[in-house]
Amino acid sequence: MGTSHEFTLSAGDLDAGGREYVFPIPAAWMRGALEEHEATASGPDGALSIRASKSGSDVVVHGTLDAVLSAPCARCLEPVDVNIHEPVSVLFAERARSCGEGDLEISAEEADTLPFDGETVVLDDLVRDELILQTPSFPLCSEDCPGISPSLRPKDEKGALLEHVDPRLSPLRRLLDQKE
Repeated sequence: MGTSHEFTLSAGDLDAGGREYVFPIPAAWMRGALEEHEATASGPDGALSIRASKSGSDVVVHGTLDAVLSAPCARCLEPVDVNIHEPVSVLFAERARSCGEGDLEISAEEADTLPFDGETVVLDDLVRDELILQTPSFPLCSEDCPGISPSLRPKDEKGALLEHVDPRLSPLRRLLDQKE
């Protein structure tokens, strides 16, 4: 299975002293990773700046995730820039791969760690999850956003209401005229 990953570390290159890494997060990668989410990449590429070190057979990762996303305003649906500057801290524990039913259960100690194959630490899922978690549930373009305009009537370039009515709605227009 030849799955390509964008952000990987070789566990063999690490020791207790650790190493610094800076991964650019391409906007195209963010768009693909967030494909089923309302937020998408906006502006320049992001960055993942981390320090990774070994602790026994585990890998400890600390750093910062920086990115700019765009999400629709919860009131007016206009795009809102979401600036993400989030600390990242995670422990990757080596886990043997098996196909048994025991894979469905994890212990309390394993709940706070992410698995890796003992050779390569893949950070892609971590980056995607952090981007989603740091996107507000209800992003607003401003605190006093009035929301979507209740007027559904079309306007001309100067903002004046147009009197053109879709011909399919003319029976409703006649009912409205009769009521007045």
